Amino acid sequence: MSDGDLNAQPGEPNGRTIGETEYSWCKAVPGGTGITVLSLLLTKLPEISNLQTVLHNFQISHPILNSKLRLNPTTNTFSFISRPTPSLRIQSFDLPSTAQLLRTLQNSNDQSVTPFHLILEHQLNQNSWRNTDRPSHSDADVFFASIYALSETQWALMLSLHTSVCDRTAAVALLRGLLVELGGIGSEAGGTEKGIKENEEVSLGIEDLIPNGKANKPFWARGVDLLGYSLNSFRLANLEFRDTDSPRYSQILRLQMNPQDTEKLLSGCKSKGIKLFAALAAAGLLAVYSSKNLLITRRRRFYHSAILNTHDVGGGETLWELANRCYMSFSNAKNSNKHFTDMSDVNFLMCKAIENPGLTRASSLRTALISVFEEPVMDDSNEMYQQLGLDDYVGCSSVHGVGPSIAIFDTVRDGRLDCACVYPSPLHSREQMQELIDHMKKILVDGCN
Repeated sequence: MSDGDLNAQPGEPNGRTIGETEYSWCKAVPGGTGITVLSLLLTKLPEISNLQTVLHNFQISHPILNSKLRLNPTTNTFSFISRPTPSLRIQSFDLPSTAQLLRTLQNSNDQSVTPFHLILEHQLNQNSWRNTDRPSHSDADVFFASIYALSETQWALMLSLHTSVCDRTAAVALLRGLLVELGGIGSEAGGTEKGIKENEEVSLGIEDLIPNGKANKPFWARGVDLLGYSLNSFRLANLEFRDTDSPRYSQILRLQMNPQDTEKLLSGCKSKGIKLFAALAAAGLLAVYSSKNLLITRRRRFYHSAILNTHDVGGGETLWELANRCYMSFSNAKNSNKHFTDMSDVNFLMCKAIENPGLTRASSLRTALISVFEEPVMDDSNEMYQQLGLDDYVGCSSVHGVGPSIAIFDTVRDGRLDCACVYPSPLHSREQMQELIDHMKKILVDGCN
């Protein structure tokens, strides 16, 4: 990334140049990766002006949500520029316009996919930052909201954000804050009339939040790790690619378990001293190994943030044996601060893959087999959700640009495991991935019994 700074112009609100991690997301967005969507299925239509006020309050409280993303083509540097007042406007789609959209989406999808699911996938593939009519140096919003009328009694509220301003942790906080405000449970947020202070800046970059000294890494060690990551990538197994030529978009499947099986799974993790992510990663690795849809070697890779792990899978491992190996590998890496020291390495390789797709097998831009998060989202707010008319919700980010073959966004909601599994289509087909997800669930359930 260029070190050049793109400051706000005289008379404009303050801003800042993006950090290295944010830069990798900004580079990825034109291809799709870097779009975060929070989708809510409602049986009560929220009052639009009230909803917009709530979202404006979030923009006031968190100026980065009210910022503009600016590219300086001369220095190839992105910056966040704050706006003085909230700018978001909710786009509404009535029944006829939503029905017309759904007819278009259903033409290329399984008829069993629900309208809410189709709208979520559609929103995840709406790249508002890739506008060929907009000059490359112009500013782009980072936060969008839409509401679709699915029927006389159901609506889909979609919040789309540039991932550089809203990662998974921030998305969870945004969702919970939104529901609390809509339910009138929390204290009143500041009104839009307060505006943003003239000298208020847009938060810090991820690198600025790393404790002093934690990211230090000798020059030669960095070179060795970069070389190791690069060479290892050619030894990894991938799911069979169904279509490597057609334009890619994101699709979603859900891995859901009942309360009884979820409790057994969580208890099994606790008794063995590991976390849920390790069991999910192990189930995914075992499901892929036992399928007939493999390319090349026996090695599998999964990653979390700036920690990448590669494992040999021979087929004789049990769920808990492999889960323990995944957990210990991750824990050792984290205890060695690799999530800090290797962050810039992974960002660099991600940008190189975006610029040179041929560096990845079949130009697939696959950087890993599976991506998991260290901690699931724990949610036990069913009573409040019933009051709000919230029937369902999903939060996830796109992976169809560059990333893993399957990204898992896991939630334990009222005692039930619910994972949104995002994958690139048509690189992988819905049928192929549904078979994989079903097999993962069977491995988890059988392993706990």
